[in-house]
Amino acid sequence: MDTIIGFLNTILWGYVLIYGLLAAGLYFTIRLGLPQTIHFGEMFRVLSSGGSKDTSGISPFQALMVSLASRVGTGNLAGVAVALYLGGPGATFWMWMVALVGMATAYAESALAQLYKVRNEDGQYRGGPAFYIAHGLMPLGRRQSSPSASSSPLVLFSMPFRQTPSPMRSKAPSAFRS
Repeated sequence: MDTIIGFLNTILWGYVLIYGLLAAGLYFTIRLGLPQTIHFGEMFRVLSSGGSKDTSGISPFQALMVSLASRVGTGNLAGVAVALYLGGPGATFWMWMVALVGMATAYAESALAQLYKVRNEDGQYRGGPAFYIAHGLMPLGRRQSSPSASSSPLVLFSMPFRQTPSPMRSKAPSAFRS
């Protein structure tokens, strides 16, 4: 069983995920007309506009900080250090290239979140991936996408945790052993 799970883990997390994300990034880069470069000046204009704050919202700088806090984590920082150590200076080039196409994916995700957000009874906005999947895909008659959209994370997130090497399992506390 470990061999099968290891094989699926390698395929899904190695090839499918990496090439799928790069393909999505390239698709959004081309389809949206290079949003990474076109909106670069607008980003500085909005951020330097000062503390202009909507009465019912947050300033552009606060929105940027919340967005960065949700996207950058310890894994990203440690991942850069490990990539530089293992890959040398060439890793920097490829990190910039992947980040460039990743910007288009993040832009598309943020645009969908803004497009399909809803206002609740308290007057506050709610949105995100669950909302644009429910409100964006369902009206198009794609009812079959809901089970796959909800079950895919369950399957994918369970795989790396099953790949703990056997020696590590024996040293783990008994509450964590499977």
